[in-house]
Amino acid sequence: MNDIITVRGFVATEPRSSTTPGGTGTASFRLGSTARRFDRANDVWVDGNTNWFSVQAFRHLAGNIGCSVKKGQRVIVVGKLKLRQWEHDGKIYHVAEIVAETVGHDLMWGSANFIRTTGGTGPQSTPAAAEAEPENPWPAAEEEGEDGPHDDEDGSAATEREVIFSAGEGDEPVLVDAHTGELVDAQA
Repeated sequence: MNDIITVRGFVATEPRSSTTPGGTGTASFRLGSTARRFDRANDVWVDGNTNWFSVQAFRHLAGNIGCSVKKGQRVIVVGKLKLRQWEHDGKIYHVAEIVAETVGHDLMWGSANFIRTTGGTGPQSTPAAAEAEPENPWPAAEEEGEDGPHDDEDGSAATEREVIFSAGEGDEPVLVDAHTGELVDAQA
């Protein structure tokens, strides 16, 4: 079976990271997805059945999962569905596995701060983009400059530092807040 599936749910176990004998990074966790419906008679939301999935990821995605995803968080997983069964002591067991292509936090339940990884080996990076990006686009506090942080008109120290960042070859440079990683003056 080679079906693509998208599942919204919660991370039920802490992600486990490992490396194959060939050197490929892996990460896995259990994902629970509970159906909910509104009970109009009682005016409350009611939990339905919970479907359980084993999620497996490889390479860069596995490394990013290990750094970003924690037990209890709400996530969205897109990947290839694999249904397996086996027999043990006369009983037949079934498991639904998702070989993940994409994993992200479900922003319906909270906020996240995305930090793009660099290194030229990601799926969307190009050699020209890797060379165009500065080694450290987020300056440390001691790199403020010779005078230290500048004062605003009211005498308080300015807290927002901006960095010009190019997303890749042919892309226009953008201003990024060095503290939060958010775009400054982004226009929709």
